[in-house]
Amino acid sequence: MTETKSTNNGLKVIAGLLAAALIGTLIYTVSLYNNKKETTKKLEKEKNLVVEDLNNLKSDYDRAISESESANAELVEARNKIATYIDSVQQMKADISALSRYRRQVRQLTKEREYLLAQNDSLRASNTLLAMERDSTQVALEEQSSFTDSLVVQNTQLAKVVETGAALSLSKFTAEGVRERNSGKIVSVSNNSRATKLQVCYTVSANNITQPGAKQFYIQIKAPNGNILGENAVAAKEGDEEGEGSTSITYSKASSFYYENTSLDVCDFVEKGAADFPEGRYNVVVYNQNLSEIGSTQFSLR
Repeated sequence: MTETKSTNNGLKVIAGLLAAALIGTLIYTVSLYNNKKETTKKLEKEKNLVVEDLNNLKSDYDRAISESESANAELVEARNKIATYIDSVQQMKADISALSRYRRQVRQLTKEREYLLAQNDSLRASNTLLAMERDSTQVALEEQSSFTDSLVVQNTQLAKVVETGAALSLSKFTAEGVRERNSGKIVSVSNNSRATKLQVCYTVSANNITQPGAKQFYIQIKAPNGNILGENAVAAKEGDEEGEGSTSITYSKASSFYYENTSLDVCDFVEKGAADFPEGRYNVVVYNQNLSEIGSTQFSLR
């Protein structure tokens, strides 16, 4: 009886010890689970912070690339590398050693970002300065071109003024029928049957601007019937770059003389052909070397 009671007491003690051990084990297990859960939570938070830092770095590169006028290969490469790190961190299982490694990598990438962005800012500043210098040069070139065009216009206008001022003019111009006597003396006649020549005389005015030298005018004599007497030859002038078209005249006589800037009297003759000069009014025009009319007159034979 006494042994049975002693055995039961032993069993109760053992059961108590087992119960205590089980409770202790449960408490330890729950504590470990809670600690692991807390550690996992902290690791996930740390992981999210690493991803956030990487995203911030990537955003800095995105902004720098978008603000650049031309693609910067180094910035693009750095941004793509960070994007790869972001994917790796997001897919990895939270681990203290891995997170520590990525943390160190983030610090290294931050330093690299500061260097690359500073370099990019310097490049942008240089490009801005170059653009300003280019614009300034372009403005200067446009101003120079405008000034040159203005000079060309002024020179062209001046050349025209000089050309106009240098053009020879006539101060006197006469035309009539004449007869040459046996003595060689020339006398004026008004009868068409007596006239053996048509005489055209003009006086070239003095002009100090004109280049001295050999000159040539063209005399055109139209008979009463409209026919051009004398040589009946053609003088032509080609058009120029300023849009003045070509022109030509039919002349009776090419009148040549040597001009020395002083007033000069010139006379030329148109000979009679096989028939007498017709009766009526004759129109006479003198043209200069540019085929511009510089004088005209009329006379009659009866």
